[in-house]
Amino acid sequence: MAGAATPSTLAALALALVVLAGNPLPGPTREWPIPDARFPLLPAIGPDGGVYVTVRHSDRIARFDPATEEFDQWPVPPGTEPHGLLVDDRGQVWFTGSGNGTLGRLNPATGAISTFRVAPTAYPHTPAMDPQGDIWFTQFRGNRIGRLDTASGSIREYPTSGQPYGIAIDSAGKVWFSQFAAGKVARLDPASGKIAELPVGAGTRPRRMAAAPDGSIWAALYGAGKLVRIDPAERIVQERSLPGGDESHPYAVAIDSAGSVYASATGTNRIVRLDPRRGAFDVFPLPGTHAMVRGMAVDREGRLWYVGSASGRLGRLDLSGE
Repeated sequence: MAGAATPSTLAALALALVVLAGNPLPGPTREWPIPDARFPLLPAIGPDGGVYVTVRHSDRIARFDPATEEFDQWPVPPGTEPHGLLVDDRGQVWFTGSGNGTLGRLNPATGAISTFRVAPTAYPHTPAMDPQGDIWFTQFRGNRIGRLDTASGSIREYPTSGQPYGIAIDSAGKVWFSQFAAGKVARLDPASGKIAELPVGAGTRPRRMAAAPDGSIWAALYGAGKLVRIDPAERIVQERSLPGGDESHPYAVAIDSAGSVYASATGTNRIVRLDPRRGAFDVFPLPGTHAMVRGMAVDREGRLWYVGSASGRLGRLDLSGE
């Protein structure tokens, strides 16, 4: 019969549909070179829309103005090696000093920096702010979770293990963190100080994580090529393999207001987006050959900002017009 599909045609169509599930999309991506970009790491969005970046080996905090497309920079004390950062509602920039065991606060209006000492060997890594305005942070070498009381400047520490790495705070105020060397994700209850651990697989090397609008926690399993979703109420774990599988090496995670989950696939030089409602990935190739995106953040307009540690560039993936 004319027009009838042959077995070979059907096979080709099936293959095309499989390929389409992980097919790279043309990403509306722009990038800007970061000044003195010696190992830039993480971005954070300020209340005015400015994008702040830690530049670790330059001992600087940079700020990008999306309106003028220009950078400002502030030096931090030599040897600080700023790693993670966040910006509070007043525009104060908080950062971890991985090189000298400190937390820092930068006032961009004056350039003044306040320093809070942890321990020289702690390696303060990634910070998160709770609803009370206090800073929780991981200590990668110190094997502790710290809490900075931003009103008094006092620091309380909670011993743990497994090289704590990424951190996120759920809607109930519980503090979640990854145990990079142990293949676990853990939850700290600030009311009791107790820590519960949830194995996610030996060798998975969980890195960064983020809290979703529905209250769940998503973490990147760098060693397994997967994203893992944790329901804080039920502690149910769901896993999604990234396009590229084990070689994708997901590192950073960011979630927008609609609940779409972004991950940087550092092994394939891509950013992937998972829509949990339809269970499908969109794939966005990055410029160049090796950006090594270790940090991402979503702004109020729904645009994804990322930092390429290897490329020395700040990038923006703008899907807000979809």
